[in-house]
Amino acid sequence: MTSRARTVALLLVVWLLPLALATPAPAEPTGTMTFGVHVTLATRWLDTSDTESEITPFMILYALHDAVVKPMPGNLNAPSLAESFTMSKDGRTWDFVLRKGVKFHNGEPITAEDVKFSFERYKGGAASLFRERVKEVQILDPGRVRFVLKEPWPDFMTFYGTSASGAAWIVPKKYVEKVGEDGFRKAPIGAGPYKFVSFQPGVELVLEANESYWRKTPSVKRLVMRSIPDEATRAAALKRGDVDVIYYINGPVAEDVRRTPGLTLAAARTNGVLWLEFPEQWDPKSPWADRRVRLAASLAIDRQAINEAESLGFSGPTGNIVPRHQEFALPIDPHPYDPKRAKTLLAEAGFPNGFDAGEFTPYPPYTSMGEAIVNYLAAVGIKTRMRTMERAAFLSAWRDKKLKGVFVGATGSAGNASTRIEPFATSKGINTYGVIPDVEGTFQRQLQEMDRKKREELLFQIQRMLSERVVFAPIWENGFIRAYGPRVEEPGLMLLQAFPYSAPLEDVRLKKP
Repeated sequence: MTSRARTVALLLVVWLLPLALATPAPAEPTGTMTFGVHVTLATRWLDTSDTESEITPFMILYALHDAVVKPMPGNLNAPSLAESFTMSKDGRTWDFVLRKGVKFHNGEPITAEDVKFSFERYKGGAASLFRERVKEVQILDPGRVRFVLKEPWPDFMTFYGTSASGAAWIVPKKYVEKVGEDGFRKAPIGAGPYKFVSFQPGVELVLEANESYWRKTPSVKRLVMRSIPDEATRAAALKRGDVDVIYYINGPVAEDVRRTPGLTLAAARTNGVLWLEFPEQWDPKSPWADRRVRLAASLAIDRQAINEAESLGFSGPTGNIVPRHQEFALPIDPHPYDPKRAKTLLAEAGFPNGFDAGEFTPYPPYTSMGEAIVNYLAAVGIKTRMRTMERAAFLSAWRDKKLKGVFVGATGSAGNASTRIEPFATSKGINTYGVIPDVEGTFQRQLQEMDRKKREELLFQIQRMLSERVVFAPIWENGFIRAYGPRVEEPGLMLLQAFPYSAPLEDVRLKKP
């Protein structure tokens, strides 16, 4: 090498060195973060196709899978596997341009075929509505996909691109077809920040960092989601350091955690609303068919007293199943606590001594809340027998219309008033026991109303009808209490608006040793 060549080479190294120092390679994931989960983990939550109109599966989906569009920090419809999306001027087509170079965990590229396949395979909440309103999904080329609607639908992205459904979450077409539905659930392949390692149904899910995840390399090497249904046991595990993050603690347990040095309480008002569901109101022979009986049950409950005892006052009593912060929500005050009037209404309905209402099933794992409600109902003469279930079994029974008597319904999905009402009060709703014709007709009209003000009034009408007829007895907007231990730097519990669990999971971090 000549002297001149050596000089040029040396200058090149000197010039490139600051660039190398300025853009360090991402650190390799390290450590294990363990989550104490409040529900029994279900096998079907490893799949995207069967997502109920309920938030629980997204606890896992945000780790294992990815979506065309999904809620992310600061954006309810954040482009994810799609780098961009556009709506046609007539509102009838939506085009998505997929992010280049993104792959599933098995190395296969994500293409428009996977998007089309995943949507057509989807059979969870809002599936009937999608079938009714989406004409076809067209593959324009491997990196572009088009959704063609039968009519303009102002809520397409609210249903498709949020946790109002799981329809935008993508699975690999070739792999699913190769291993079959059962094979996929035993060994799921996703596109998310974490890869599947092992799963013991109802016990534990183990995931490992996907170091080539497109958004960023996860900080934590391994995530463990461990089912610990008993909240006192979850809290004890957090104190011992057996787990790093726990979901759902209430009352004295939450207060004890708040007082424990090194542990941090993280409460948030989520999208979740809990309410009394009266499935037998649609049977004209049932006492619940009488509005006065349903109203009596609602008046019998001291919501604020339960709130203080169960969720340290973090929940917000409400008269609507649509949370106040969602678009098109009508603020409705809860029924007051008035047991005297409740007894009067029961007498007027022909039950001066009350009646036997059969089973009462709380929403798992809100058992102590359910016990309080059972006692309040009994105090006015509505006698029930408490029945507890695991979350997955409860959701299946609700979907299959097998829950009787009275039960506590709940959902924590994102969206707006339309996406909240659809699963529980319309003919296409996955959890609907019965429909009021006026509600159904008005709901169908608002789906196509492009004038925002007119649409808002139609949705307000629906919410008023549901409230006036006491189709539900809303209890509160849920103040969901979580906690984390001293090893955690970023638990991911406050990054997504109104989301109850840690997400995005590529953002969670442990403190450096």
